[in-house]
Amino acid sequence: MHGDGASCGRVQQRQKCLCGTRYGDGQLSSCHHRSIWTLRHGCLLRNRRENRLLVAGLVAVAGFMRRRALVKAVSAAAFLALIVGAMAFAGGVAALTGMARQSAVACTPVGSEVATAPNVTGAGLEVRNAGRLLYELTPRQESVARTYIAVGKQLGIPRSGQIIAIMMALQESSLRMLANPSVPASLHFPNDGLGRDHDSIGSAQQRPAAGWGTVEQLMDASYNARAFFGGPSGPNQGSPRGLLDIPGWQTMDKGLAAQAVQVSAFPELYARWEPAATAIVAALEGGTAPASCADSSPAPRPTGSSGNLSQLRQDILKFTKEGLGGRYVWGGTAFKAWDCSGYVQWIYRQAGIELPRVEQWRVGVRTEDPQPGDLVVQNPQGPDNWGHVGIYAGDGLMWSALNPAVGTLLHPVNWNPGAAYFDLLRR
Repeated sequence: MHGDGASCGRVQQRQKCLCGTRYGDGQLSSCHHRSIWTLRHGCLLRNRRENRLLVAGLVAVAGFMRRRALVKAVSAAAFLALIVGAMAFAGGVAALTGMARQSAVACTPVGSEVATAPNVTGAGLEVRNAGRLLYELTPRQESVARTYIAVGKQLGIPRSGQIIAIMMALQESSLRMLANPSVPASLHFPNDGLGRDHDSIGSAQQRPAAGWGTVEQLMDASYNARAFFGGPSGPNQGSPRGLLDIPGWQTMDKGLAAQAVQVSAFPELYARWEPAATAIVAALEGGTAPASCADSSPAPRPTGSSGNLSQLRQDILKFTKEGLGGRYVWGGTAFKAWDCSGYVQWIYRQAGIELPRVEQWRVGVRTEDPQPGDLVVQNPQGPDNWGHVGIYAGDGLMWSALNPAVGTLLHPVNWNPGAAYFDLLRR
């Protein structure tokens, strides 16, 4: 160590300055680094003041380099975080999408006696039993169902009461808002089709003449629900009675509870909708679907060779003729005691094809070239909705369970207006 506190290492004469200039002992005048370095006694010494400046400069340079490195590291980390975040976001969206899709499927318990509801193509709520597609609610039907459930929750109605309300609406209107030509004012409100039962209108088929409400009120699903539930806060103050006005409704059979409110001429028909209504309520309030959803793929329409389809059509026509002479029973599904859609469902079931209980045309494809065995729909009741269905026989004829007066018979297609045809088989 030297007295000036600077350290050095021996250097030989005629070394290079830092800038490359040759120097000898005491000869640094030609080097622009002379203010920093001094050559004494053969040692290259750093001046104390300049030493401090140099150190400070080097520290600054090192800090700058570290900051650059830090900025690069932070930038790299931010970029990596962005990539990971994007991947996580995409995964989250996919998971949420999967959950949303899963929640759109409701199932009924395996082995339960299922009364099926409308089967509608497109977006909506699917209801299945043991993996078999029974029906699918349209977005409008789903909206009506959600309205009943939401009103029920607002009123503190337990799930059993919500199920009763959905059973009722499935039976009365298939969860549709129906106008009625007998109530001309109802035609001026948004509707999903026409009903023709006295002056009944709306999703609960409530009658203005019976005191359920005005036409404007009864063409609103929220009002229908509040009127059906009734109770102290109900719009009718117990006359007509709503569900909450029925003593002991919680312990009653659900179908009988619905009948106690609706006072229908067909009291036994509400009960058949209980499995379907239970599945709908579970799905729309966020409940998980029963385990029988394991097979969630839709049942495909029949397909095969042209020979197989030809035989299938012959079978359909054979079973169609077996039903001739059957009685017309509204809502009926038993052999020769059925309504028009019950007759069609029975025919196709005998041929090995399971159709929805009503609105069977929705699982087919509309055709302008009908073949014997195709569906004939008549009596239009709104967009893509008809009030009567039968089997096309060819030559302008069809089979159907027409009405209680004539029952099931072969008759001209033009007996009813607005005919359209649907092929349920792949040609």
